[in-house]
Amino acid sequence: MHDQRMFELAQALAIAKSRQDVPTAMRLFHQDMVLEAPALGTSARGPAENERALTRFFRSFPDYHVVLQGHAGNTDTLVCWGTARMTMTGDRFGVIPNGRRAELPVFIQFAFRDELISHERFFFDLSTLCAQSGVSTDAVRRTVFPTVPPHSSPTEGDDR
Repeated sequence: MHDQRMFELAQALAIAKSRQDVPTAMRLFHQDMVLEAPALGTSARGPAENERALTRFFRSFPDYHVVLQGHAGNTDTLVCWGTARMTMTGDRFGVIPNGRRAELPVFIQFAFRDELISHERFFFDLSTLCAQSGVSTDAVRRTVFPTVPPHSSPTEGDDR
């Protein structure tokens, strides 16, 4: 697949997601689609999980809007970068946000199969989102990654 076609698909997905239009987004996904948001610790595989993941994301960020400002790609992978604006709502993350809209840089890695998006990894800085939303990054991390042990201080004699 050529770079321009990959970007057209990514741009169509950005528009669908900015409208919280799950059915349109789903039509752009390959049957084996994997959708990952490492900052939130989420990964969805296949149509049913992806639909649930998008619906849940839009409940948490009902005004999500992304603008892709650039891209680079090769024969099967595309990376886009841009700006996402979104307001954290609800209590999904174990905190009460301030209701302000956050603006953050994002980059998104895409893979393609059969002229559809087969993999998306959505990267953003969780600390930036939390700071702009008036919540503790540590509190959100405890909710999102409950099995991650707290940071420990290096001990005397530790070579770190």
